[in-house]
Amino acid sequence: MAAESQPNHQKKLTIPLKTRIALTVISTFTDNAQRPDGSINRRFLRLFDFRAPPNPQPVHSVSSSDFVVDPSRDLWFRLYTPHVSGDRIPVVIFFHGGGFAFLSPNTPPYDNVCRRFAGKLPAYVVSVNYRLAPEHRYPAQYDDGFDAVQFLEENRGKVLPANADLSRCFFAGDSAGGNIAHNVAIRVSRARCFAAMKLVGIISIQPFFGGEERTEAERSLVGMPLVSPDRTDWCWRAVLPEGANRDHEAAKPSVVDISGLDYPDTMVVVAGFDPLRDWQRSYCEWLKLSGKRVTLVEYPNMFHAF
Repeated sequence: MAAESQPNHQKKLTIPLKTRIALTVISTFTDNAQRPDGSINRRFLRLFDFRAPPNPQPVHSVSSSDFVVDPSRDLWFRLYTPHVSGDRIPVVIFFHGGGFAFLSPNTPPYDNVCRRFAGKLPAYVVSVNYRLAPEHRYPAQYDDGFDAVQFLEENRGKVLPANADLSRCFFAGDSAGGNIAHNVAIRVSRARCFAAMKLVGIISIQPFFGGEERTEAERSLVGMPLVSPDRTDWCWRAVLPEGANRDHEAAKPSVVDISGLDYPDTMVVVAGFDPLRDWQRSYCEWLKLSGKRVTLVEYPNMFHAF
């Protein structure tokens, strides 16, 4: 594992004004959509929920199209196709963030970032639309992720171009999406039912994990963008089973034994001003202790979702 570097606590987090305004707007809308009873005012959110449609015409050499997996639960994914030459182009299955409760693959920032991944890597990027909490609690998000992977396995000839190489498949996700990528990877490793798809790596970008105790970062990094103990507690209450606490396996990976699984190599991205950073570093240590290969990449002066 890469050596850790501690952020400079004497240095103030610096965010460009335009970005700071955008982060404030996002936080204000999501906070106000949360009702006291734990539900979400989806009608209110839809007033500000702009969506990017799929585009069959290449933009920056990448086109996109949507595929339905199960209409009864609105399970679908957006495929980003890089228009590049090559016989074996890897496949990245991406899970978006949003605390398990917000956002989707066609939210403009996620549409943009997946298009960039597809063009720059290059790779076929599959961005999964999973069910959201609190309307759908654990394990709905993991069920949807696994079923989307299985759909690709069974329908690869109808969905993926001939040069898409499912034997070089990566899972990726940020925040809650990093959590989902991890848990779906465990299911895939246990299932042993995939012939064409081989999971060779996970790209975990500031994954959303937690626990009952408060870490040093949660206590000291007050006023950071998007993430606070109150907000993360709300998200865990929304997604975890009724009566469960934050030491549940969905929140705290270390309560599960994966030492005997063929779990893939993992890269974890951590930001120094992210209140979740200690949980992300603990995730790395747990993977290492479980006998898995992990690389920690730190950005000391960045924040959650940078």
